Amino acid sequence: MAAISGSNAGPATLLKGGSESGSTSEGDNPPSDVTVDNVSGGGSTEREDTVERGPLVSIGTSADKKSRNKKKKNLYSKKNSKTKNSLIKIKALNKTTQNLKTFSISKDAVLFLKSVLVTRVMPSFYILLFLISLPLNALALVTFTCKIKEKKPAVIYMSNLACVDLLFTLLLPLKIHYHLNGSDWVFGEVACRVLSAAFYCYMYCSILLMMCMSVDRLLAVVFPIVSLTWRTTRNSVYVCALAWMLALIGTVPLLLITQTLNIKDLGITCHDALRHNDPADQTYMILFSVLSCLYFFLPLVITLVCYSSIIYALSVKSGRLATSSSSSSSNQRRRAVIMTIATMLEFVVCFAATNAILLYHCVVLVTGGTRGEGNASYMAYMLAVCAGSSSVFLDPLLYYYGSSQCRQQIRSVLRRKKTKRDTKLSNTTEVGIQTESC
Repeated sequence: MAAISGSNAGPATLLKGGSESGSTSEGDNPPSDVTVDNVSGGGSTEREDTVERGPLVSIGTSADKKSRNKKKKNLYSKKNSKTKNSLIKIKALNKTTQNLKTFSISKDAVLFLKSVLVTRVMPSFYILLFLISLPLNALALVTFTCKIKEKKPAVIYMSNLACVDLLFTLLLPLKIHYHLNGSDWVFGEVACRVLSAAFYCYMYCSILLMMCMSVDRLLAVVFPIVSLTWRTTRNSVYVCALAWMLALIGTVPLLLITQTLNIKDLGITCHDALRHNDPADQTYMILFSVLSCLYFFLPLVITLVCYSSIIYALSVKSGRLATSSSSSSSNQRRRAVIMTIATMLEFVVCFAATNAILLYHCVVLVTGGTRGEGNASYMAYMLAVCAGSSSVFLDPLLYYYGSSQCRQQIRSVLRRKKTKRDTKLSNTTEVGIQTESC
């Protein structure tokens, strides 16, 4: 969260590779793939000579040649102006950091952002997450989309959740580089906005999908027959599309507000500093407070109610079957209760601390709290974000591989690989025996 506020400390400094000299920009010269004809000196161009030698084209007068040269000059000037405008539009956002003034933050904040905890421990944890979650989520996504042919609502929800976790995992190298580089962002304003928006999109979309899965499980357990008309594949696809849309809408403010600031004694920060007196940033804080309430605390209440009802219903059913001989059904319900409790704990542990600290931090900034309070709350928030990111590998373990369908598909894939390996070994052995007999 853009949280460590800074005061103006002087004129803007140039970034690496920058220059104060008034060198000619790329847009002043024609692009390399455009050939500019020589129109000076009244001489004919090479292209004109070729045209004049053509058998089907009549040779014009000198006035016609001048007219054609003038048209070509205007044409190339228009192309050059269009090229200039396109280059300016493409590079405008990435060059905004060079035009920013240098800001100063407290020494404690600088020391924290350059500390071993932020520059070594946190990126090491993110590297571990990347190495574990990438194959787990990739395998889960392939299993749900390609291997499981019967697309039940639970499969639709879990495949979307695997897609969210995989997309966030693929962006972790940018965050890892940022922390290893001493909290100095080198990829430009656009990449910073995309990374910041991607994190909140991952968090909000995961929360909404988990809430939908809890409601779907509640309907399947408590109302198994009545809910058959509601729990359809088409309805689950619509619900997932709505969750994606709401998560993307929630990240729009991050794409519209500048996320990089040039901080004295630190470098270019990405989403780690915020100007207190900027009205746009104040509106941003208020909006994030509302989003935190709508996208976390409301789904949290719904999820807790659903899972509590599921645990109660499964416990009652297990108690009724305790005197019967159906021990297998009782064991299945007991495992379902354990999985439900573990899933609920994962939801609370990974996202509750992050959103609670984020809400408190936004309130402190909006109400004009002291700099020490803002810095302390943001430091706690960064640690909570790091710990909460562990959901990218907890989701596969609890949701995907806790599913009987997913386990069966993975076992079948492993069995096929083992069968192919055994077949190759047997064929090799047979060939060796035949060779020896010969």
